Amino acid sequence: MEPINLGDGSVAKANGDAALPTVKDSDTAGFMVDVIEASNEVPVIVDFWATWCGPCKTLTPILESVVAKARGAVRLVKIDVDKNPDLSAQLRIQSIPTVYAFKNGQPVDTFQGALPESEVQKWVDQLITQHGGGIEPSPVDQALTAAADAFEAGDIGGAGALYAQVLNQDAQNTKALAGMARCYLKADKLDKAREIVDQIADELRGEDEIHSVISAVELAEAGSTAAGETENLRARLADDPGDLQTRFDLAVALYGGNDAATAVDELVEVIRRNREWNDGAARQQLLKIFEALGPSDPLTVSGRRKLSSILFS
Repeated sequence: MEPINLGDGSVAKANGDAALPTVKDSDTAGFMVDVIEASNEVPVIVDFWATWCGPCKTLTPILESVVAKARGAVRLVKIDVDKNPDLSAQLRIQSIPTVYAFKNGQPVDTFQGALPESEVQKWVDQLITQHGGGIEPSPVDQALTAAADAFEAGDIGGAGALYAQVLNQDAQNTKALAGMARCYLKADKLDKAREIVDQIADELRGEDEIHSVISAVELAEAGSTAAGETENLRARLADDPGDLQTRFDLAVALYGGNDAATAVDELVEVIRRNREWNDGAARQQLLKIFEALGPSDPLTVSGRRKLSSILFS
């Protein structure tokens, strides 16, 4: 793999250099060393599979890929159940694929069946969080952190370059996809942001970061055509403050013009005047803005507080 530039002049290989193999085949005789003893160092994932098992052919490559990305934080041991029936019986393997995770010689988690890569990644990440430790962040993680820092500092070009390098290594990395789309949005290249979100696989669209950036793109698209109408809408609203459609349209235009704070205030005002106007359209638009900004954004926090004061007053 090509090295990833970490944004500070240094580079690192994407696959790292683990002292021991992170993926290996084993059997009943090697189980004690390869799984039980090895799990005293890092969590060990055991994949019980068979050559005739269709779902195994889907899951095993996913496990191998996710474990490789973990760069030594976990290991994967593959056990062919047909060649190791005693071990399978001892662990009560009744269907395959079955996946166990061991730490300190004991099973700590398990799942059955072929899961999509995003779910496997979540499972492995949780395993590392709960039972791992002492592993340096991977070069990909370091690059993502550097990209996020660059974005926050206003270096959109630098952030985009780092996200692009991550995507060259992993085309479906959710953080990099979301980050790249946000870079294009910040650079007013809405068409490029739309290209990014359109290429995201369906199974990734439920991820929080992906869902958030899709909302951001949709809001930007809605606002881009209305942004030039801001002054006209303000004038109309001054003539008739009770025109909720105009107030709603003004909020859309304001968001498209990068004035999210005033857009939130206008939507809150629509809800204050009539909570159920247009089947709750203002509340739906407001929640979509919160989703696009993210839950920890100060504007989301203050906006939710304003919304709650109306809904629960």
